Amino acid sequence: MQDDVLVNAVDIARMADVGRAAVSNWRKRFDDFPQPVGGTASSPAFSLSEVEQWLRDHGRYVEVSPLERLWQRLRSSTDDLRLGEVVAEVGAVLLGESARLDDALTREIRDIGQAEGVSAAFDGICERYVDLHSRRLLATPPAVARLMTAIGSTEGGTVLDPACGIGTILLESHGIHISGQELNENAARLTSVRLRLHGYAAQIEAGDSLRDDAFAGTQFDAVVCNPPFNERGWGYEELTSDPRWEFGLPPRGESELAWVQHCLAHVKPGGLVVIMMPSVAAGRRPGRRIRGNLLRAGALRAIISLFPGAAPASSGPPDLWVLRKPAQRDEPPSDVLMVNAGEDLALAETAWRAYREKAELPENSRVVRIIDLLDEEIDLTTSHRVATQEPTSGYLVMSDGLSSIVKELRLPRIVATPRRDLAMTNLGELARAGAVTIMQGPLKLQEDGDLPVLTAKDLLLNREPTGRTGDAPGLVRIEEGDVIASLLHSSGASPRVMSRAGAVLGSQLLLFRTDPERLDPYFLAGCLRAESTAASRHGSTVRRDPRRASLPRLPIEEQRRYGKAFAQLLVFEDTARALREISDNLVVAGLDGLLDGSLTPE
Repeated sequence: MQDDVLVNAVDIARMADVGRAAVSNWRKRFDDFPQPVGGTASSPAFSLSEVEQWLRDHGRYVEVSPLERLWQRLRSSTDDLRLGEVVAEVGAVLLGESARLDDALTREIRDIGQAEGVSAAFDGICERYVDLHSRRLLATPPAVARLMTAIGSTEGGTVLDPACGIGTILLESHGIHISGQELNENAARLTSVRLRLHGYAAQIEAGDSLRDDAFAGTQFDAVVCNPPFNERGWGYEELTSDPRWEFGLPPRGESELAWVQHCLAHVKPGGLVVIMMPSVAAGRRPGRRIRGNLLRAGALRAIISLFPGAAPASSGPPDLWVLRKPAQRDEPPSDVLMVNAGEDLALAETAWRAYREKAELPENSRVVRIIDLLDEEIDLTTSHRVATQEPTSGYLVMSDGLSSIVKELRLPRIVATPRRDLAMTNLGELARAGAVTIMQGPLKLQEDGDLPVLTAKDLLLNREPTGRTGDAPGLVRIEEGDVIASLLHSSGASPRVMSRAGAVLGSQLLLFRTDPERLDPYFLAGCLRAESTAASRHGSTVRRDPRRASLPRLPIEEQRRYGKAFAQLLVFEDTARALREISDNLVVAGLDGLLDGSLTPE
C-alpha cells in the first residue's frame, strides 16, 4: 500500500468546501501549492498529506474523517474499473475472511470497522461507491426498495431478486433466506458480502438471468426485481421456445415483459412478484397480447405509478407491477388496482393493503374492472384511468386555499442604507467560543420504533417529522429554537428554526444549538440560507457544508432585528412556493372541470 493517498481537484474542493475553480485558481496564484504526483494533465492527482498541510497553512483545512480517508486510500489503490472489486474485498475483511489487500490497508479497515461497526463502515464505503458510479450502477432508492418488499410481503420468506445489482432491494427484504443473480461478477460479490454483513443468509450468483438462469426450477415465496430497461440484446433469438414464456413470446423490443415472465416462473403458486417497469411498458402496442394474457389469467394485480428517479434507468416516472402467480382452485379476479402514487410511497402501500383487505381505497387509487381493460390496445397507463383529484372538489378547495395564501403574503419592512463593510466571523470560531454547538444526525437510523424523526424531505417540504425510529445511543434530540440545515447538495431546503422539541434529527441534517444571549437562531438561519443561495447563484457544483458558513459579527440586539427580517423573508418564500404550486394545479383542475361538465361558469 502507498504511504500516501492521492486526491484530485474535486476531492480537494470537497475538503476545503470550495468550488473546483477555486482549486485551479490556487494552483495558479500560490507558488507553494503542491505539485501533481500522478494522474493526467487534464485530471492531475496530488498527495493528500501535502494538500492537507497546505490547507492548514492557509487556514482552509477541514478535518477528514477516518472513513473518508479510507475511501480516498481505496480509490488511490486501483483504477475506477476495478474499484468495485476492491470494495468487495473491504467487505471480506470486515467479515473476517481472507482478502487480496495489503496488510496495512487490512489493519486500517479492521480498525474502522471496530470503531464504526462493520455494517455501518461498509455501508459508508458503498454509499461513496454508488455516488461515484451512479450512472453505471443505477441503484434502486432505499425508500422504493422498502415499498417493493413491503408490498411483496417478503419478511420471513424465501426471496429472489434476479437482477440484484448491489443488493439494495434484498437488503430491505427481511427474508429468511434470500437469493440473487447479477450480471456483473464484482457487483454480485459485493452484494453477497453486503448482505452477510447485515446478517442475511444469502446465495448470490453471477451471470445472465435470462440466458443462464442460476435458479432454474427453483421457486420462491416472493420475487422482487428492478431489471434493466430497454435492453435490445436480451436473448430474443436463442430464447424463442423457452418454457418461461407462459403468457407469450416477448417481442424483441420488450425485454421488460421477458423479465416479468422470468419472475413469475420463479414464484410459488399464490406468491407475489413486485417488479419495476418503465411507464411505456403499460401501453406499448407490441406488448398488448402479453398484457392481455396476464389480465385474463388473473396474474396482474396492480400497477402503481411512482416519481421520476424511482428507477434511475427510466427517463420518466416508472411503474411498479404487482403480480400474483395463480394457484389451483383460485377464483379468477375481476379487477386490477391502479394507483397514481408519485412521491407518496406510503399511499402506495396503503392502497395495496386496502385493496387486498377489500377496504376503502385512499385518494389517487382506483379499482378497474379487467373487462374494461381488454380493448384493442390494452393500455394499462394509470394516468388514463386514475384522476389525481376530483376536478370539482379540487378546484373549489384550491381556490379557497389560494385566497387564504394571498392574504399571508407579507414582506418585512426593509429600508435602503449606505453600504457598509461588516466585520465577519464563522461558525467554527463561534463554536470554539461556545456560542453555538453543532451536531449531525446519525448516518443510519433503525426503522422500527415510536420516536419521530425529522428527515431531509421533511425539512425540504417544511412539514412535521414523518420518520420513525427506536431509542438508541447517539441519537440527536431536537430542542425548541434549534436551527436545522441540510447537508445534501442542491437540496433546496431552507434552514428552519424549530418551534417544538421532541423529534430526532435524521441523516444528512445538521443541528445548530445557539446560546440565545450570544447568537440569535433566526439570524443564524438567515445567514445559512444566504450562504447556500450565494453558492448556487455562482454555479458552485461542490457541496457547501453549513458548518463553514460566515456571518456578520453583530451585537445580539442587532442580530435579533436582522433575525426577525430573515424569518419574515423565509416565511414569504414558503408562502410564495405554495402559491406557485397551487396556482398551477388550480388552472389544470379548472380546465378539466369545465371540459368534463363538472364545473360551469357563473
